[in-house]
Amino acid sequence: MNPVPPDLSQPPEEESGIFFYSEDIDFELQSEETIRSWISKIVAIEKKNLHLINFVFCSDPYLHQLNIEYLSHDTLTDIITFPYRSLPNIEGDIFISIDRIRENAQSYSVSFFQELCRVMAHGTLHLCGYGDKSAAEKQLMTQKENESLDLLQL
Repeated sequence: MNPVPPDLSQPPEEESGIFFYSEDIDFELQSEETIRSWISKIVAIEKKNLHLINFVFCSDPYLHQLNIEYLSHDTLTDIITFPYRSLPNIEGDIFISIDRIRENAQSYSVSFFQELCRVMAHGTLHLCGYGDKSAAEKQLMTQKENESLDLLQL
């Protein structure tokens, strides 16, 4: 198996916004309009210009292969973010492993949807320029994730 990220970086010029896809799994996001509005709000609060975000939901093996091929990391992960523009412009693909979300939700004793939203916020915040490599970056990222989740009215 040799997955390749779909070529979502070059949409038709008139296409902009937030889109949801699945790759190699059957997954449909619930509350798409609510999530779309929420992600837009996160970007606006960060004072960035939203052009395009593609969320691509996939399996562990698919995301693992992307992690190896594009980041040289031979580990499972819940998310990989590919930015395509420089700040303050936001354009990118966010790949999310539904397998990891299910497992992490159980490990953290939260609902699947809550964990999914946290990871979606995490990827969006990466596109907004936040890192998570150092302890200080991780602490700020977690704070921003929590603030983002507080914005989501479900």
